[in-house]
Amino acid sequence: MVLITISFVIAVPAGWYIMNGWLQNFAYKINITAWVFVVAIAVSIIIAWLTVGYKAVRAALVNPVRSLKSE
Repeated sequence: MVLITISFVIAVPAGWYIMNGWLQNFAYKINITAWVFVVAIAVSIIIAWLTVGYKAVRAALVNPVRSLKSE
């Protein structure tokens, strides 16, 4: 969670600046709202939770005898 938060603190200003400059070149200009970044961080956190949860469940369900046997 800390790494995701740090990455978004770094990426949001850079992403907003680059996207804002790029979008101003179009004939119909639009503004970038904060909800775009909120949705991006929410999706990233959900993906991270699902990935870690899946790996934790897999590690918890493995037979410890097999793990010790292979080492």
